[in-house]
Amino acid sequence: MNLGETYVLDGIDRQLLDALQTDSKRSLKEIGAAVGLSAPSVMERVRKLENAGVIRGYHALLDARKVGLDTSAFIGVSVSNPQQISEFEIWVESIPQVLECHHVTGGHTLLLKVKTQNTADLEKLISRIRSMEGVAGTETMVVLSTHTERVEVALPPCEPASEARRRKRPRRKPDPATPRPS
Repeated sequence: MNLGETYVLDGIDRQLLDALQTDSKRSLKEIGAAVGLSAPSVMERVRKLENAGVIRGYHALLDARKVGLDTSAFIGVSVSNPQQISEFEIWVESIPQVLECHHVTGGHTLLLKVKTQNTADLEKLISRIRSMEGVAGTETMVVLSTHTERVEVALPPCEPASEARRRKRPRRKPDPATPRPS
């Protein structure tokens, strides 16, 4: 797995990722036709992207309101002791209403994105968060409406192939002690 490193994508990888982010239910044959590859070649590239950790999973995108989650909010959480951050993050993983947890700069330690059925459920969640050991305070911003909410990742511009090769295989400097052929 390629943890923390940037995976070098070529143009076809980018097209595959765009196609999968748009509709991961399309057949490999359809995707292959769009990018100029056979279905087995598409599958091989997709497996490589999965093994490298570029593709982390496949999910259905739900409309939260249509499934009864009408209240969205962002909760800034201030943690008083840095040693308790990881404990809090582990706890957050068990709370299904928390969709995202980010360690941030600024006035708060963590920023949570949450969705609940109503404001009463949001209030209960905030109370649970405030009762956690090490939580010094919270600040909640309730979402009134949402104009844009994306899950697709906009890929950065493609670097020239020569730059990608140069970054992938750095040249070795010749060892001055090794005699050079004449």
